[in-house]
Parts: sequence; C-alpha cells; structure tokens
Amino acid sequence: MARILIAEDEPRISSFINKGLSSNGFSVAVAEDGISAYDYACTGEFDLMVLDVGLPGMDGFEVLRKLRADRNPVAVIMLTARDSVQDTVSGLEGGADDYMAKPFRFEELLARVRVRLTNDRSAELTALSYGGLHLDLRTRRATVAERSVDLSAREFALAETFLRHPGQVLSREQLLSHVWGYDFDPGSNVVDVYVRYLRRKLGADRFTTLRGMGYRLEEVP
Repeated sequence: MARILIAEDEPRISSFINKGLSSNGFSVAVAEDGISAYDYACTGEFDLMVLDVGLPGMDGFEVLRKLRADRNPVAVIMLTARDSVQDTVSGLEGGADDYMAKPFRFEELLARVRVRLTNDRSAELTALSYGGLHLDLRTRRATVAERSVDLSAREFALAETFLRHPGQVLSREQLLSHVWGYDFDPGSNVVDVYVRYLRRKLGADRFTTLRGMGYRLEEVP
C-alpha cells in the first residue's frame, strides 16, 4: 500500500484529499505546517507528498528545496494558486514532479497521484467501460452502443466518476466533491441537474435514483 503525505494547512482541503485518497486504498498522513511536512518526509516512509505552497513555518518551496538538497526522492505534487504562473514555474524548477492549481477536482488529483506512483506508464488507465457505455480518457470521447455522444467537460467528469464506481451507490455529496471539487455548495441541486443531462444523452435506465441515498450506475444490456 502506497503511503501519501498531505502537507496542507487548510483543514477543509486536507480533509477532502485525505478522505478521497483513503477511500481509494492509500495510507495517508497529514502535516499542517512546513516544518512538520519536512520532518515527516525525511523519515523515508512516504512514496508521495501533496505539498501546498502556502504553508506556515516553512513554505512549500523551502520544504521542496531542502528535500531535494538532501537528495530525498519522494514524489511531490505541489498545490498552487490558480493564477500563479510563477508558483508553477518555481515549483517545477525546484524539483516538483507535478502541480495542481486550486480549486481542483479530486479525480484529476487521483489520476496524477497514480501516474507518479507507477514506473510503468503503460499501466495508466486510459479507458472505462460498463454495460455498453465506454469512455476514452485520452480523447475525452463517450460512446454508447458504438454511437459517439458529445459530453461537456462536467458531464464527462460525472460519467467518469460513475464508471469508476460501477454498481455502487454514490451520494450527492460524494459526486459533488469528486466532480465539482472541495469548493462546492452542499445544498446545491447541480448533481440532479447533471444526472438528468446524462440520462438524456446516455440512457435513462443507466442511472438509478435511490431516495435519500444517491445514484447508482446500472449495467444496461
């Protein structure tokens, strides 16, 4: 089991990442400041670190600089401000393996984590299929019974989440956090709206509503 260190001082974001990674089978620890993040990473117990730039005590750039000066090989995905190009450049030049701009979808972070944790890029998942529904994750194309269907970016992300959990009941909160990220309104009905869009485009029978619980992707013959 891969071990991941989350270095993030905002509890809402660290909890969001922690829950998502834990539910996908990773062992997770959290550091709330740069000094603790550096100390944890120096133990050699972690395979990857999700490192926020704006940490108290020691910022993410300094943590990364010290780790690379120590020749610490831990993979690092940096979290940066959406509009900060300089943060992105500084992180990559400082030895980061990848970066994510805030706010972000968990599914995208998960994909990047998986890529960084495998040495075999050919093992990276490139397509999802279930019950006659097929998604090509490289071209972002959806196919139903060999018929191509146009999906918006958000519709594709929602369909992808369902196909990664076929037959499972997914709550509205789970779908909101996976597709719309941590910065969502829990009282929003946007999930119901987009499920209706998917039913219209991919087939009404594919998505079952379970009252008080959420939605489930069904296998349609």
